[in-house]
Amino acid sequence: MGILVQKFGGTSLSTPAARERVLQHMKREIKAGHSLVVVVSAMGRRGEPYATDTLLDWIGSNGDALPAREKDLLLSCGEFISATTLTSLAHSEGLTATVLTGGQAGIITDHQYGNARIIEVKPDRILEELKSHQVVIVAGFQGINDIGDITTLGRGGSDTSATALGAALRADMVDIYTDVEGVLTADPRIVEDAKPLLYVSYAEISNMAHQGAKVIHPRAVEIAMQSHIPVRVRSTFGDGEGTLITHPEGVRDIQSGVVDRHVTGIAHVSNITQITVEAEENVGKLQLQVFKAMAENGISVDFINVSPSGAVYTVFDYDSEKAIRVLQELGLKPKSLSGCAKVSVIGGGINGVPGIMARIVESLADVNIDILQSADSNTTIWVLVKKEDMVGAVRALHTKFELHL
Repeated sequence: MGILVQKFGGTSLSTPAARERVLQHMKREIKAGHSLVVVVSAMGRRGEPYATDTLLDWIGSNGDALPAREKDLLLSCGEFISATTLTSLAHSEGLTATVLTGGQAGIITDHQYGNARIIEVKPDRILEELKSHQVVIVAGFQGINDIGDITTLGRGGSDTSATALGAALRADMVDIYTDVEGVLTADPRIVEDAKPLLYVSYAEISNMAHQGAKVIHPRAVEIAMQSHIPVRVRSTFGDGEGTLITHPEGVRDIQSGVVDRHVTGIAHVSNITQITVEAEENVGKLQLQVFKAMAENGISVDFINVSPSGAVYTVFDYDSEKAIRVLQELGLKPKSLSGCAKVSVIGGGINGVPGIMARIVESLADVNIDILQSADSNTTIWVLVKKEDMVGAVRALHTKFELHL
């Protein structure tokens, strides 16, 4: 057996019972013969004492003026607490374990405090520690830059730590443990009969993650895909195999040996504003003005449609007032529709298949939901709907494509 990387998120570490489950997963893999690298997030969620959001709230109530570099020092503490707690428990169970910070584990980043990018991973220290320890526990969500400062990797950073270490260590697998059974066909809070998927391709899960599914961070998927490292999304609170994420050629149903599905899942993102800018003349100049202005003002745009009549695109609701003001300052007359949601139909088998869009339109028409805008790629078709129609749209599409079966 080679190296296995396990990543445990905040909910997997937040209670004594959850931490006991983590230890069981660790002991099972050690018994199977793996050398184990465990990446941990900060324990719990906002309101719990060591959670990242709790630390941010603490600074917010104490001046709210901590510079980005120093904020990263504070935010890294949550993972230190998780890592040392789990190491103490491991030793109490007779396991040999040691803790490394992200920097000690060899994660080298740029200088973008708060949202650093990994530029190199040097796993020599981990490999050395594995010679004398059954488990190396690494504080996730963090690295170190070339001047020795601790940096944090932004939301989903522990997922990114895990796959980056998996790639550098040439691990057999990266297991991402969470509080659900695996990757589901839709958000189970919206669709009660959402089903766990046995397998998805890197492209499918990346699109699902970008379009609102929060089970794994897109950056983590991209690293795994580039490095050909398989990833499993598993439940901390069960013993199932979860969902395997790999290349399309590795995505094969164990029973039938073939993949015969066009649509893999339905994802959604809410709180979106649609902006329409019509051109009175020189549409090319208008389009350049619009998107250059958005970029210069740090406004993320999505769902872009350009045509001879102008441009239509979306921004998040929290950026909408700023976006409208910027456009008006250019002398443009934008129209906006806030309170929208983007619903995505995702599947590696969509490309080139006739009738997919017809089924989408039909399913939404059947429940009287208007499509405000649409777009597509090789693996995804997006529709924009009113926010109050989002839940109905997700359910209708999930049923139409028989994802509940």
